[in-house]
Amino acid sequence: MNIPSKLIENAVQEFSRLPGIGKKTALRLVLHLLKQPTEEVNFFTEAIHRLRHEIRFCVHCHNVSDGEVCGICADPRRDDSLLCVVESLREVIAIESTQQYRGRYHVLGGLISPMDGIGPEKLHIFSLLERLKAPDSSVKELIMALSPTMEGDTTIFYITRQLEGGDLRISTLSRGVAFGGELEYVDELTLARSIASRLPFEQYLSKTD
Repeated sequence: MNIPSKLIENAVQEFSRLPGIGKKTALRLVLHLLKQPTEEVNFFTEAIHRLRHEIRFCVHCHNVSDGEVCGICADPRRDDSLLCVVESLREVIAIESTQQYRGRYHVLGGLISPMDGIGPEKLHIFSLLERLKAPDSSVKELIMALSPTMEGDTTIFYITRQLEGGDLRISTLSRGVAFGGELEYVDELTLARSIASRLPFEQYLSKTD
């Protein structure tokens, strides 16, 4: 791509680093910004700068937050007896978009993947266990809303092993979500039905054997 301006070329290079953005799309975005009023471009760059430097993570669930506690954890209308374990913010957004779940969340920050060198100690699993075993915990059901992949199943199995012997109900999404898929790409209706018809973990194991 022959670009006469080094400044434009540098901007295109940076935009093209974003997922799903090729050089041609990056060039269109850069040219679009050049046409906008300076004030609007300043708002755009300030938003990106603040995103990178001011974003925080909730001290309770590890979800992204503008403050110490995220909006979901601070909401007194949420059901404290339900705790949904997810991989990342993407899954929180996907589940919230269904408007079928009113419990709390715990964001792991990834999945156990020995091949990639990711063990339990690199995720927010131990804080999850502490949260569940706390004397003031009111969680009655743990919903394992992880992607139905090998890594997701490994993570579910590890967590449930750490909770053996307790009276906590552990459930997983029903297989309306195809094995090998990722929750963020599942349509809202299918995901809503999978949450509503979630399975006890023991039944989930029998279906995957």
